[in-house]
Amino acid sequence: MDIQDSLNKLFALHQFDVKLGLDNITGFLDAIGNPQKKLKTIHIAGSNGKGSTASFIASILMESGYRTGLYTSPHFVKFNERISINGKLISDDYIANFIDRNQKKMDEYNLTFFEVTTAMAFEYFLFMGVDIAVIETGLGGRLDATNVLNPLACVITPLSLEHTNILGEDLEHIAFEKSEIIKPGCKTFIGLIPEEAIKIIERKVNSVKAELFCLEEYIVEKNNNIQLYTEEIQFDEWEVPLIGKHQKYNAALAALCIAKSFSIDDPSIIINGIKNVIKNTRIQGRYEIVLDKPRIILDSAHNPQGIESLINTFKTGKDNYKKSTLLFSVMKDKNIKQMLLSVRDIFDDICFYELSYERTASIETLKSIADSISLRYSVTNDLKFFLTQYISGPKENCLVAAGSMYLLGEVKPILSELLS
Repeated sequence: MDIQDSLNKLFALHQFDVKLGLDNITGFLDAIGNPQKKLKTIHIAGSNGKGSTASFIASILMESGYRTGLYTSPHFVKFNERISINGKLISDDYIANFIDRNQKKMDEYNLTFFEVTTAMAFEYFLFMGVDIAVIETGLGGRLDATNVLNPLACVITPLSLEHTNILGEDLEHIAFEKSEIIKPGCKTFIGLIPEEAIKIIERKVNSVKAELFCLEEYIVEKNNNIQLYTEEIQFDEWEVPLIGKHQKYNAALAALCIAKSFSIDDPSIIINGIKNVIKNTRIQGRYEIVLDKPRIILDSAHNPQGIESLINTFKTGKDNYKKSTLLFSVMKDKNIKQMLLSVRDIFDDICFYELSYERTASIETLKSIADSISLRYSVTNDLKFFLTQYISGPKENCLVAAGSMYLLGEVKPILSELLS
């Protein structure tokens, strides 16, 4: 079986279906030898910043000499981006071989796209002999396919109201779902989270006799910089290549996790891990400037909190642009009204685009919400034409693509073609 046939089979598994429960993935993993039980892992959940935090952690581990696996989602252009070791993507041959070997079992256990991908990552990391695997959850935590691990450490990044039809209508319910990745005895690290959510996480930590570390207890903000102080390390200044103040918090959370979980007390290792995160992990789509004149920025903001972080960063350079445009597409289960209210007075034009995914909010839905809040907008149905026109337009303009990571996945290959 070649890679394209394999990927066709994989993508045919209705990749956006949400199937709660661990019975199927547990049965399948047992059938292939339970690779997850033989891995040392760090498990990461949260609404915002979990991909960046996972990448910072993996990068620091790489700088420390650990052979490090990294499992994140979604991918932007190529499926292989989801599974990597020391920055090298999983090979086409391994993907094709895994699908070919396990096709009958995949059918037997009625696996989803994400369940198959998760099992593949676990087996690949074991086969390739990683020292540590950094694993990002897909959705939630309690019933997420990744929640079959017994990790060395758990990390919970900032939370927001999303997937409320699945995870609950308030932060307490969402915190409960995320906190269920915490296992007996593991060290647990949380980012800047509201007090009501912290109490839920503390309850879980106490129930399994884990150890809790809250980022806010180790940081000091000074002159728009974030200083981190622990018994092991002290950081007054560090270079964070991912743009935006929120990325400093993500980097600090990663550094705290490493300092408390591993015998790494050399500040230069952690500083280099943070500084080299893009080179080491190939992280994309975090206020990523892909073209300068005219400027094009790709950002993975996909919920109200992410949009607020995007806006705070964008405002610092907004006056440099003659005209700013937001290219916006979003999943229908997000708080779309709040997201659009946040951007309404920030951009000169907001252009809606409908992704070709079943979970995408339709143009009609976006129009209806926009009309209800008196938001002016335009619509494009041809992404390539839209981007071509923009690139050939005034060099003083700025385009930001945001609202869904899957939007970036459609934009990136088109830009690669147009700019090559």
